Amino acid sequence: MRQLNLAMKFLLELAALAAFGLWGASISSGPTAVLLAIALPALAAALWGTLAAPKARRRLPLRPRVLFELGVFTMAAVALWWTGLATLAAAFAAMVLVNAFLLTAFHQWEA
Repeated sequence: MRQLNLAMKFLLELAALAAFGLWGASISSGPTAVLLAIALPALAAALWGTLAAPKARRRLPLRPRVLFELGVFTMAAVALWWTGLATLAAAFAAMVLVNAFLLTAFHQWEA
Protein backbone atom coordinates (compact mmCIF):
# COMPACT_ATOMS: atom_id res chain seq x y z
CA MET A 1 0.00 0.00 0.00
CA ARG A 2 2.86 2.38 0.80
CA GLN A 3 4.43 1.94 -2.64
CA LEU A 4 1.07 2.37 -4.34
CA ASN A 5 0.61 5.66 -2.50
CA LEU A 6 3.96 6.96 -3.75
CA ALA A 7 3.06 5.82 -7.26
CA MET A 8 -0.24 7.68 -6.91
CA LYS A 9 1.61 10.84 -5.95
CA PHE A 10 3.81 10.54 -9.04
CA LEU A 11 0.76 10.05 -11.26
CA LEU A 12 -0.88 13.09 -9.66
CA GLU A 13 2.26 15.10 -10.44
CA LEU A 14 2.03 14.05 -14.10
CA ALA A 15 -1.70 14.80 -14.15
CA ALA A 16 -1.01 18.28 -12.78
CA LEU A 17 1.40 18.94 -15.64
CA ALA A 18 -1.24 17.76 -18.11
CA ALA A 19 -3.81 20.05 -16.47
CA PHE A 20 -1.50 23.04 -16.84
CA GLY A 21 -0.91 22.17 -20.49
CA LEU A 22 -4.63 21.80 -21.16
CA TRP A 23 -5.35 25.08 -19.43
CA GLY A 24 -2.58 26.84 -21.36
CA ALA A 25 -4.02 25.59 -24.65
CA SER A 26 -7.52 26.68 -23.69
CA ILE A 27 -6.85 30.29 -22.68
CA SER A 28 -5.63 31.41 -26.07
CA SER A 29 -5.59 30.37 -29.70
CA GLY A 30 -3.11 29.79 -32.47
CA PRO A 31 0.61 29.89 -31.75
CA THR A 32 0.06 31.48 -28.33
CA ALA A 33 -2.04 28.50 -27.24
CA VAL A 34 0.73 26.14 -28.30
CA LEU A 35 3.33 28.22 -26.48
CA LEU A 36 1.26 28.31 -23.28
CA ALA A 37 0.47 24.59 -23.51
CA ILE A 38 4.22 23.95 -23.46
CA ALA A 39 5.43 26.77 -21.20
CA LEU A 40 3.02 26.36 -18.27
CA PRO A 41 3.78 22.67 -17.61
CA ALA A 42 7.49 23.35 -18.19
CA LEU A 43 7.43 26.12 -15.59
CA ALA A 44 5.57 23.92 -13.10
CA ALA A 45 8.02 21.05 -13.70
CA ALA A 46 11.02 23.36 -13.26
CA LEU A 47 9.68 24.74 -9.99
CA TRP A 48 8.78 21.27 -8.73
CA GLY A 49 12.20 19.94 -9.71
CA THR A 50 13.93 22.80 -7.92
CA LEU A 51 11.82 23.02 -4.76
CA ALA A 52 10.09 19.69 -4.17
CA ALA A 53 11.90 16.83 -5.92
CA PRO A 54 13.57 14.35 -3.54
CA LYS A 55 17.03 14.97 -5.00
CA ALA A 56 16.67 18.74 -5.50
CA ARG A 57 19.64 20.76 -4.30
CA ARG A 58 17.36 23.52 -3.00
CA ARG A 59 14.54 21.33 -1.72
CA LEU A 60 12.28 23.22 0.62
CA PRO A 61 12.05 22.16 4.26
CA LEU A 62 9.14 19.82 4.98
CA ARG A 63 6.35 22.22 5.96
CA PRO A 64 6.89 24.81 3.20
CA ARG A 65 7.36 21.98 0.70
CA VAL A 66 4.06 20.35 1.68
CA LEU A 67 2.33 23.72 1.23
CA PHE A 68 4.08 24.21 -2.12
CA GLU A 69 3.09 20.74 -3.36
CA LEU A 70 -0.52 21.10 -2.23
CA GLY A 71 -0.58 24.56 -3.81
CA VAL A 72 0.56 23.17 -7.16
CA PHE A 73 -2.09 20.47 -6.98
CA THR A 74 -4.73 23.05 -6.05
CA MET A 75 -3.76 25.22 -9.01
CA ALA A 76 -3.96 22.17 -11.28
CA ALA A 77 -7.49 21.42 -10.03
CA VAL A 78 -8.46 25.06 -10.61
CA ALA A 79 -6.94 24.87 -14.10
CA LEU A 80 -9.11 21.84 -14.89
CA TRP A 81 -12.17 23.62 -13.53
CA TRP A 82 -11.30 26.73 -15.57
CA THR A 83 -11.23 24.66 -18.77
CA GLY A 84 -14.77 23.46 -18.05
CA LEU A 85 -13.85 20.07 -16.64
CA ALA A 86 -15.44 20.52 -13.22
CA THR A 87 -16.04 16.81 -12.62
CA LEU A 88 -12.46 15.95 -13.50
CA ALA A 89 -11.24 18.82 -11.30
CA ALA A 90 -13.26 17.50 -8.36
CA ALA A 91 -12.00 13.94 -8.91
CA PHE A 92 -8.42 15.18 -9.13
CA ALA A 93 -8.81 17.23 -5.94
CA ALA A 94 -10.34 14.24 -4.13
CA MET A 95 -7.42 12.01 -5.17
CA VAL A 96 -4.97 14.65 -3.96
CA LEU A 97 -6.70 14.75 -0.57
CA VAL A 98 -6.65 10.96 -0.23
CA ASN A 99 -3.00 10.89 -1.27
CA ALA A 100 -2.06 13.66 1.19
CA PHE A 101 -3.87 11.84 4.00
CA LEU A 102 -2.00 8.62 3.20
CA LEU A 103 1.33 10.44 2.85
CA THR A 104 0.76 11.74 6.36
CA ALA A 105 -0.45 8.43 7.78
CA PHE A 106 2.50 6.52 6.27
CA HIS A 107 5.05 9.27 7.09
CA GLN A 108 5.97 9.54 3.40
CA TRP A 109 6.30 13.29 2.94
CA GLU A 110 10.08 12.93 3.05
CA ALA A 111 10.08 10.29 0.31
